Amino acid sequence: MATDEVVIYHNPNCGTSRKVLGMLRDAGVTPKVIEYLKTPPSRAEMTGLLGALGMKPRDILRRKGSLFGELGLDDPAKTDGDILDALGEHPVLMERPIVVSKKGTRVCRPAEKVHDLLG
Repeated sequence: MATDEVVIYHNPNCGTSRKVLGMLRDAGVTPKVIEYLKTPPSRAEMTGLLGALGMKPRDILRRKGSLFGELGLDDPAKTDGDILDALGEHPVLMERPIVVSKKGTRVCRPAEKVHDLLG
């Protein structure tokens, strides 16, 4: 990533993700848009994102929807590796949107968290 590049891990079907993308564009930012459902981050990329976020794999899980429960991801016995495997296989489980900028990396939920990463 270039030092001034902004990246958004985006799901166009998500209202919050669309709102954050719009906020970035309204602020004059032309982000690199990664539709992570089509192009999921590799395990190494996900590990890097988690490190930048200061989070563990369990922290990035989207709990809404049936897949979280179906896969038993609320089981405390699931390891970080198990959760990374689930995220790799089912990227829809990743909380979104994630924005990466020179000012940091955030899960922008609520959308207003993106302001921390701008100007």
